[in-house]
Amino acid sequence: MRRIRNDLIDSFDEELEMEIEDRTVAELTGEDDALSPQEVLKDKEYRRQYFRELFRLQAELVKLQDWVVATGHKVVILFEGRDAAGKGGVIKRITQRLNPRVCRVAALPAPNDRERTQWYFQRYVSHLPAAGEIVLFDRSWYNRAGVERVMGFCTDEQYEEFFRTVPEFEKMLGRSGIQLIKYWFSISDEEQHLRFLGRIHDPLKQWKLSPMDLESRRRWEEYTKAKEIMLERTHIPEAPWWVVQAVDKKKARLNCIHHLLQQMPYQETEHPAIVLPERVRHEDYVRNPVPQDIVVPEIY
Repeated sequence: MRRIRNDLIDSFDEELEMEIEDRTVAELTGEDDALSPQEVLKDKEYRRQYFRELFRLQAELVKLQDWVVATGHKVVILFEGRDAAGKGGVIKRITQRLNPRVCRVAALPAPNDRERTQWYFQRYVSHLPAAGEIVLFDRSWYNRAGVERVMGFCTDEQYEEFFRTVPEFEKMLGRSGIQLIKYWFSISDEEQHLRFLGRIHDPLKQWKLSPMDLESRRRWEEYTKAKEIMLERTHIPEAPWWVVQAVDKKKARLNCIHHLLQQMPYQETEHPAIVLPERVRHEDYVRNPVPQDIVVPEIY
């Protein structure tokens, strides 16, 4: 019950932290009568530390973004892992304070009939960054090594061709000036089970559960084997895999962002001082009133 409680609290935190602008979280940490005073204090301090470090790292991400723009660097970050492993959570925290024109997310749906006839990597290529851009792939071309393999959506020949091609494809990205960073989010069988139960009982998260997700629970061992083969055959010096221990969501987010920041030699970029210009006023200008029938009712 305590673990379920913690998971629910984490869900609330996910929504709260997206709205925090004053960087103060003390008033957001509520108490629970089921816990001892010592446990309540411990929880409060843990969450304070988490928010404090998250905001610090996000400030560094802004500096990284400015450096990428200034230098014309090109970055691709892949986020792979089991369903409910927390990939979406860390992507939210990375992009939360960044300019969406610089840092964008590519979360491709299942391929359509036309895309299935294309070169396998073709639909991913169109999402690659130009100079001064960062692209985060929420799942990537490694679908072929994971879900497509386990669910039988590709043939054995397509599967083997993927492993022959992907190292050369990723080396080619590197030669073109694109830095590729690959993360695998690792959670335990028990933790995935708990998170799926949380989604089932949370109306705001039920949309995250697809029939494919439910099937992945039944095929846990098959996915494990596919992951092990994938890491072994695609962990290359030019594009190594990095495994994020993600049973604790908050620690996983902080560890991943901290590691990401270490992958680039970014420096703080100097910006010219911003001066707000005076508003130009004209004596003959009169603002027209807004018709009341188009004003949104102020319910709150």
